[in-house]
Amino acid sequence: MITVIDYGTGNLRSVSKALETVGAETKVSDKPEDIVFAKAIVLPGVGAFYRGMENINKLGILPAILEAIRNNKPFLGICLGLQLLFSESEEHGICKGLDIIKGKVKKFEPNVKIPHMGWNQLRYQKTEDRRQIFNGIPDNSYFYFDHSYYVEPEDKNTIIATTRYGKDFVSAVNKDNIWGVQFHPEKSSDLGLKILENFVKLTKA
Repeated sequence: MITVIDYGTGNLRSVSKALETVGAETKVSDKPEDIVFAKAIVLPGVGAFYRGMENINKLGILPAILEAIRNNKPFLGICLGLQLLFSESEEHGICKGLDIIKGKVKKFEPNVKIPHMGWNQLRYQKTEDRRQIFNGIPDNSYFYFDHSYYVEPEDKNTIIATTRYGKDFVSAVNKDNIWGVQFHPEKSSDLGLKILENFVKLTKA
């Protein structure tokens, strides 16, 4: 069972349906016990960073998220779900995040159109043995993005892939059992489904 965390940020059904398409059993839930006892966790999300953190705190699910990660459950953050893993965001002033991955969430410079929306390429920064959820996906493949902010990890060893938009920004990270992608795999056709399939395989390993 993969729990897709429902914290009021939308996009839940499309993520869970995509996971089911590649063979996962899913539960969309905001209950701490469903997070703690899941085989794996997916934190999707669209919208404002501060609102996401506000909802997580109101629901009282932060301890469950941290416990699941401490227990080495495979964890995938998608778009806003990736950004919330970081220490803080510049959005609406400085807003504290989950602080699971040290670093900041920053806004794109005004020399590019915001939001960054549409198909763009991933360029791998790590060798194949560090890429796992990207197994079978060629370098420079295209995925679907929709965001105005990007992550900047303190530890550059967490960076799996970058994408060019005005400048190179981090589009995929990995730290131990935690994965995060800035794009939307559920909207990225067959290659996006391949990423979710690889994640599901990790949960069964």
